[in-house]
Amino acid sequence: MTRRVLFQVHWFLGITAGFVLAVMGVTGATLSFEDAIMRAISPGIVTLPPPGARPLSPDAVIARASAARDGAQVVRLTIQADPTRAWQVQFKAPPGKRRGESSYVDPRDGRLLGQANGAGFFRTVEDIHRWLALPDGSKGWGRQITGFSTLALIFFALTGLYLRWPRRALDWRAWLVLDWRKSGRNLYRELHVIIGSWIVIAYLLSAFTGLWWSYEWYRQGAMVVLTGSAQREGESSQRSDEEPPKVPLAKAWTTLQRETGGRYESVSISLPEHGTKASFRVLLPDARHDRMTDNIDMDVTDGRVLKIDRYADRSVGKVIATSMLEVHRGAIFGMAGRIAILITSLTMPLFTITGLLLYLARRRRKRALARVEAGPSAPGGHDSGMIVAYASQTGGAERLARQTAAVLGGAQVLPLSAVDGEVLAGTRRALFVVSTYGEGEPPDRARRFARETMASAPSAAELDYAVLALGDREYPQFCAFGHEVDKWLHSGGGRRLFDTIEVDGEDVDAERQWQQQLTALGADPMAADFAPAQYGRWRLQERRLLNPGSLGGPAFLLALSPLDGAVTDWQAGDIAEIRPANDPAAVAALLDGTGLTGNEVVDGRPLAAHLARSVLPERLDGAPAEIVAGLRALPHREYSIASIPADGRIELIVRQVRRDDGTLGLGSGWLTEHAPLGVEVALRLHANPGFRTTEAHNRLILIGNGTGLAGLRGHLRQAAKAGSSGHWLLLGERSRAHDAFLNAELESWLADGVLARLDRTWSRDADCGRYVQDVIPQAAGFLREQVDAGATILVCGSLLGMAPAVDAALREVLGDALLEEMAETGRYLRDIY
Repeated sequence: MTRRVLFQVHWFLGITAGFVLAVMGVTGATLSFEDAIMRAISPGIVTLPPPGARPLSPDAVIARASAARDGAQVVRLTIQADPTRAWQVQFKAPPGKRRGESSYVDPRDGRLLGQANGAGFFRTVEDIHRWLALPDGSKGWGRQITGFSTLALIFFALTGLYLRWPRRALDWRAWLVLDWRKSGRNLYRELHVIIGSWIVIAYLLSAFTGLWWSYEWYRQGAMVVLTGSAQREGESSQRSDEEPPKVPLAKAWTTLQRETGGRYESVSISLPEHGTKASFRVLLPDARHDRMTDNIDMDVTDGRVLKIDRYADRSVGKVIATSMLEVHRGAIFGMAGRIAILITSLTMPLFTITGLLLYLARRRRKRALARVEAGPSAPGGHDSGMIVAYASQTGGAERLARQTAAVLGGAQVLPLSAVDGEVLAGTRRALFVVSTYGEGEPPDRARRFARETMASAPSAAELDYAVLALGDREYPQFCAFGHEVDKWLHSGGGRRLFDTIEVDGEDVDAERQWQQQLTALGADPMAADFAPAQYGRWRLQERRLLNPGSLGGPAFLLALSPLDGAVTDWQAGDIAEIRPANDPAAVAALLDGTGLTGNEVVDGRPLAAHLARSVLPERLDGAPAEIVAGLRALPHREYSIASIPADGRIELIVRQVRRDDGTLGLGSGWLTEHAPLGVEVALRLHANPGFRTTEAHNRLILIGNGTGLAGLRGHLRQAAKAGSSGHWLLLGERSRAHDAFLNAELESWLADGVLARLDRTWSRDADCGRYVQDVIPQAAGFLREQVDAGATILVCGSLLGMAPAVDAALREVLGDALLEEMAETGRYLRDIY
């Protein structure tokens, strides 16, 4: 809760005060070398040609400057030791003004040279920096806005450190190393947090010193802490409008030369406002900053020293208090400090921009999620007493449930786990869209419902219902859970609106049958047909054998690059649906002896192309058009995506499967052998919400075997891009010598902390002889520790053998109740096949 609150405040201030801080950063950087810039662009004003004559005395320069301004009183004179530098005079401020006119002056003849080029520009920049150049200056709202934004900068720095604190805090790479391979939102976050870590100290320095000019209470408190007194140096309790006696500076100047030995960079003389005391600020030779001065007060009538405050004798607190501007701009640390503050100030807009981009990306994700999750439950539809309940593992059942509710109008969409006796008692009609997972199992988030709620017959005597059951005919228990739900409802007195409809993958005919039945229930007869998403165009770019010499089937790393128009937005855990093609040899064998060449064009495509993408009949009868009309499209094949969008391509890990007759499997054969490199592949990205993680899943336990590494690798790549570390991978295969898939990549993650632990088992090696599930009871203590700390378990791999064995081992260690709770809350995620 603390992190959530701090995060919300962090981004809210970021999109408000962040813009002000961006302006303050740029203007502050502009002011960093103000004097040097004006000196460079003001020859003849700030800098003078080599002198041909000695400079006048201070008294003579003051007199001539005053005469040039009709006798205006000079209140300050700055003398430069460098003969090529002009001196400066400042005149008394007229009534109602804070400062009087200042001007450079030629010390050789007392001629006024005016202000430096760019002086007006830098004054405007300073006004923007300090109070956004808003009306009323330092007494207006601008100063309050910049002061609040400075406080916000402190909050940003401290909460930013807390929010991004890496699990391996002592690993400097987690703090400071940028991963330029990232893109999009991951790159924005990388820039935001890593560069923020680089310069957080500089920002805290700028903020804490910047408050000096924002709030008087802060300045006084800081003065007390630093010097023991709230009185600022140079402040006087007495002010007088009386003109001081015009006493020459000659005696005081002689004394100053004696005290300094004539060694100084410059001397700034504050002439008496009343009385005869003048203050001399002597900038020391080779000073690092403009406040590195010895301050001497003298009586100008006789040159007697009244007080000497030498820089070398000051306490650290007083040095800071009297040099706050130099601390603020880093000059107190010399040129390196000034450059550091310049650079960090210029990066301020980076955080505003990346923060805004992250905010917008988060808003887009929330809107997209709302479109997916917001069921059409508005009252006033055709039947406000109807619910549509779904049980989904990979999102297909949820999609059909929401499409069903959309065409019915007022139906409410619920996950099956939310359906209980009270819900059924208040419902007149209910439609259930239920998928079967694995060998007749319910989806993970419906397992508790199946175990507890379905343990007894429901009170469904007043309920009319129908079931749409989703499954895969390749499994013996096709649509088993859907049929169990049907039997359960019927046992409680429910009346079937129509028989259960079974859907095998994207069975268009079954979906049309379901939609026709919905029309009889009042659905919009003009509603569009339920249809699968469009497939994109991808190119098979790379195929690399991962396990040469393995006792198991060859496994390949495949890479597919997008072509024009292909959707490339997916998340770790998602699925790539491939439209495969038949073995060209099988197509040729079918055509052989028919008198057909395969080049006959039907609907703009050769007959052979139609056959390549269709379930091959036993024989070909009739004309080419008749043959094509009777063909059924090949089913798609699904593969866990082993890459992330930042990689710029989809990567899959596919093992060749051979049927009993020795021929290659449909999908694996097409991708690993039949399809030539460079061929265009029909692919669509399929969201898999049952195997996705969020930022809240900050610690992962990843368990898999064989090609199940693909789905786990996607999550590890996502974690690496996000700077997340401390995860645990348990991976099983046959032989260390031949089946160490992507070993270098896994070891690199272990070395840089993305993986805190890597356990690999080799079932066929004599020195190991274990399966991945055998590691779980052996690491029971560590497993419980990780789960108690909030870890999420992800399992990816084979249904036969590994998945049920891992599930049993987890239940033995964690208990049924905890594992079921984790499944329902999204902390036990499986992608098994």
